Amino acid sequence: MLRRRALALLAAGLSGGAAVWAALGGTSERAPIRVGVLHSLTGTMAISERAVADATLLGVDAINAAGGLLGGRTIVPVVADGASVPDIFAREAERLILRDKVSVIFGCWTSASRRTTLPVLEQQNHLLFYPVGYEGLEMSPAVIHTGAAPNQQILPAVKWAMDHLGTSFFLVGSDEVYARTAAAIIMDQVAALGGVVVGEEYAPLGDTDFRTIVRRVVGTQPAVILNMVEGDSNIAFFSALRAAGVGAATMPTLSFALTENEIQAMDRSLVAGDYIALNYFQSIDNPENRRFVQQFQARFGANRAVGDPMQAAFSGVHLWAQAVEQAGTEAVRAVRDTVKNQSYAAPGGVIYVDPETQHCWKAVRIGRIRPNGQVDVMWNSDKPVRPVPYPTHRTRDDWDQLIARMQSGWGGRWSAPDPIRRS
Repeated sequence: MLRRRALALLAAGLSGGAAVWAALGGTSERAPIRVGVLHSLTGTMAISERAVADATLLGVDAINAAGGLLGGRTIVPVVADGASVPDIFAREAERLILRDKVSVIFGCWTSASRRTTLPVLEQQNHLLFYPVGYEGLEMSPAVIHTGAAPNQQILPAVKWAMDHLGTSFFLVGSDEVYARTAAAIIMDQVAALGGVVVGEEYAPLGDTDFRTIVRRVVGTQPAVILNMVEGDSNIAFFSALRAAGVGAATMPTLSFALTENEIQAMDRSLVAGDYIALNYFQSIDNPENRRFVQQFQARFGANRAVGDPMQAAFSGVHLWAQAVEQAGTEAVRAVRDTVKNQSYAAPGGVIYVDPETQHCWKAVRIGRIRPNGQVDVMWNSDKPVRPVPYPTHRTRDDWDQLIARMQSGWGGRWSAPDPIRRS
């Protein structure tokens, strides 16, 4: 559906404004405002990112239904497929900016795709709203983070796990900058709290064979598995765990990149009883979330599940729209100024753009997965948490050097070219 919509928009003349304005019955003063929606509609990350693209389009539709922006101008989304490949994300971002003249881009999931795209955004003085919890160690005027910084997901989750599940951990992740950096953050924290990391293993993004990794997990007998696997590889990972006799009751998994949306695509018995750490769950009971879920399911299907990056993407569209109205223009540089200090009553609770870091203040939640794929909240922060992109147990220079060494070791890329396995 997204592809058809994208093709229809492009056929209408998105790259040449006059045809679109005429089609909409407007004048140059009522020209539509183009926005880019850049997610993986194909490839291993499509299981996650298609749904985030849908939620972004829902946000656009909500604003258009309320009369558009700047006195009635319609928002027109230009949808692009990053195809689960970082270089394609960068190429498509450049096309959206230079050819399609979008005023903002909403998109990316993996940190490899975001970090590969970042030089394009910065060179073009543009703006990305990024909706996924990530490893931190980044502050750029070109990115608004509506997902979690490490202190809003990773760090409180590990502390909670040590208090409630056990003090020995095995780390599993996709072999890219997110999992590798998150692992460094986790190991610092676990050591400081008196716990132990008994092993770590990484698989290429999209890997479907986790038998060797699971054998190593079983051999170390950790109290908790910390899961940073992304995309549809989660299906293979949890299948391998269950095939090896590893169950949630005896060796629980705490996941950072798994939501109700991915769970819906799985055999839910594979993850029932395990834990996830995010900022939002579909089961949250507040008026904003009930309205969001109802609107999403009315548009995309009554049985569709929603997850954290989806509501963060939806909220990001609204934060951007508020900034456009305050600036009186969709011009990128003006919006980059006015988006700071914006707040929004999001489905997961009120969020606020921190002007110093361009990350959002937001609540933290840890949940346990039900047999039906929904989540029971086990702990929450009660109030929004200030974002700290650079964990304070190392200096910013130390973190920057770690990131630089990682990228250099991968030949200038942000993910491993081949499997790199350590124990």
